[in-house]
Amino acid sequence: MHSPRWLTVVGAAVLLVPPAPGFARNQEPAPAPPAPAAQPQPPAANPPTAANNSGKSRYSHAHDFLIRGTVFTPSAFAFPGVRLRIRRATEKKFRWQTYTDSRGEFAVRVPQGLQYEVVIVAKGFADQTRTIDARGGLSEDTVVFRMEPAGGKK
Repeated sequence: MHSPRWLTVVGAAVLLVPPAPGFARNQEPAPAPPAPAAQPQPPAANPPTAANNSGKSRYSHAHDFLIRGTVFTPSAFAFPGVRLRIRRATEKKFRWQTYTDSRGEFAVRVPQGLQYEVVIVAKGFADQTRTIDARGGLSEDTVVFRMEPAGGKK
């Protein structure tokens, strides 16, 4: 004979659930076997803390400088997908890169205390560069770019 199936209604769905092993129609379910006792783990030799963090120092963004801005087309519409590259003013290598969002906006965090160059690049438009001074007491700077056609035509 087949084992009985119990009908369980959940919301509008009907589920057929087979009975648990050791469960008969007129009986209580069989007790579950006891769980094995958890073995206590020995403490780590040198647990990471905020002070030592296993030899790695954590970087805090609390004192970062925020460069944010908006890029517009020559017609003053938001310009999504424009590439921004940021480097320290004293270096040739770009260290940060991002793209403008659907509203032409961007935001990048960089360490305070230096000058940075923001270079924006879009196909068919002239590259533009701005210098941002992150040495003052301010924690952010907002810049606005208006793209110019590559040939200087309007």
